[in-house]
Amino acid sequence: MMKRRLVIAVLMMAPAASAVRAQQPSGDVRVVESTPAAHARIGARSSAFFVRFDRPVDHIKSTLVIRQGDKVVERLHPRLESAPEVLFAAAPTLPPGSYMLHWAVITVQGTKAIEGDIPFQVSDQ
Repeated sequence: MMKRRLVIAVLMMAPAASAVRAQQPSGDVRVVESTPAAHARIGARSSAFFVRFDRPVDHIKSTLVIRQGDKVVERLHPRLESAPEVLFAAAPTLPPGSYMLHWAVITVQGTKAIEGDIPFQVSDQ
């Protein structure tokens, strides 16, 4: 039930991102927001991850990976039902430590591939 609410919340935020996308010139895909935010400290029970971009991305060809140093901790599978500019995925509970949410996307037009990292920490809170 909680996952369903998260999906609904992500989908409801789509119109705001459409306004941002309409104002952006053609160029690199940019991150508008993410959960966790860059350098955020999250609790061990957090399991929802998303990255919102300034334009639609190809959900099938895009990836989300949680890394700890050079080690891949979890490969996440983006939900295909999320808004066109959002990669949303659920992850298992992570032990305390420092992590990177690595994302790699290609635009829906298939012309631009870009990737990046969002550092975050998990604590016992």
